[in-house]
This record gives sequence, structure tokens and C-alpha cells, in this order.
Amino acid sequence: MSQNKFAGLRTAMRKSFPELMDLTENFLLGDIWKRPGLTARDRSLVTITALIATNKSAELKFHLRRAIENGVTLAEIKATIMHLAFYAGWPCAMTAVHVVMEEIEGNK
Repeated sequence: MSQNKFAGLRTAMRKSFPELMDLTENFLLGDIWKRPGLTARDRSLVTITALIATNKSAELKFHLRRAIENGVTLAEIKATIMHLAFYAGWPCAMTAVHVVMEEIEGNK
């Protein structure tokens, strides 16, 4: 999904769910992501790992792009998926492969 589509989706969500979006943008992506102890890169890697392991492909799309912006490489994302195949399950890994292929590599 392109950045423009994400922006449009966020605008629509803000209109329908303003309180949830306020918490998301200001508390979760603001306060929580800025806490000491982990870098933004590390938080991104932890976040995509949790989303892959719990098979949350819609949220994974956004956080994969954020992870790359925060310095996680595509090679590291692929290695994470491969590792998780054995801990989170093959279906979770395969779903993540499809998301990466579509959203990051552009294979639709």
C-alpha cells in the first residue's frame, strides 16, 4: 500500500474513530515508541516479529514500511520471517512472505 493510501486510510479512520486514532498517534506511536531502552529500529523489529507471529497482516503492511524507514533491512526482515516459521508456525511465515512480496517488493 502506498504512503498516499495509508494517509487516506488514516484520515478516514480519524474521522470514524477519533479517540482510537488519538491514542494510536499520540500515545502508542508517540510516547510508547519514544521510551528509552530500545531504538526505533529495535522497536520496529520487535513489532514486526509480534505481528508476524500473531498473523496480523493488515498491521504488518504499515509496520514493514516503518521498519525499513527505521533502518531494518529487507534481508533482516526475510531472516526474521524464516526464523519465525519454526517458532510461530509456517502459516504465519507464509502470510508474512506474501505481505513482503506485495508491499515491499512490489510483486502483486
